[in-house]
Amino acid sequence: MASESAHVELDGFRPVKSADRTLDVLEALAGGPCTLSELSRRLNVPKSSLHGLLRTLTTRGWLQTAGGDTRFRLGLRAVRVATAFVDSDEVVARAAPVLDRLAGQTGETVQQGRLDGDDVIYLAKRDSPHPVRLISTIGSRLPAHATALGKALLAARDDETVRALLRFPLAGLTAQTHTEWASLAADLAVVRRRGYAIDDCEATDGLRCFAVTIPGGETTDAVSISVPTFRLSESRETELVAALLDAQAELGRSPLHRTR
Repeated sequence: MASESAHVELDGFRPVKSADRTLDVLEALAGGPCTLSELSRRLNVPKSSLHGLLRTLTTRGWLQTAGGDTRFRLGLRAVRVATAFVDSDEVVARAAPVLDRLAGQTGETVQQGRLDGDDVIYLAKRDSPHPVRLISTIGSRLPAHATALGKALLAARDDETVRALLRFPLAGLTAQTHTEWASLAADLAVVRRRGYAIDDCEATDGLRCFAVTIPGGETTDAVSISVPTFRLSESRETELVAALLDAQAELGRSPLHRTR
């Protein structure tokens, strides 16, 4: 992560140093527990400067440690704020009944994600009842170029905008992930023509996902269906895609998208 000196807006505004550092800590720990030394190296901040901040955040419940573990992790206050965000988000609320119906109709895992920089962050999920299914967590994030959700959202933007969003070289999560711009751009062109995106074992081996955008002004969110490849046939894929496109049409009729 960049040091604080990089956090300067183009208009000359310089963020409040203490607030900036606090947010850096929380964002770093969102990726997993860290020791004081690890945070110091990652944030390029002296341990002496971080120590008091970490103790304060721990006292307030934003961070916690477990027993003799020297690693800091996000605490219950952070969970409360994250949950409040999802619960109060209008797009998540309006999409919820559609996700419920789609999951019930298909029997597969259904997810809603939002583009955040060059990542997709998962905001809602309906689990499949099958014993073998996608395991994921609300609030987790993956590179947009490696997921059906992300590719659906990237394809809603022009290539120039997409290239500006992505960081090169592109990370490869499996042997199938696009790691070169040329192959990703070709895939996005297909997504635009076809109307939906496919992640063919690009984020997780043995898992295929299909995704469509949620219609709206800025096209920030998308919905996906994920299914293990061993449970997928050509006819089953046709059924899932049809159900997904029907869900997209239903979301497009939502009052949310007529008033945005």
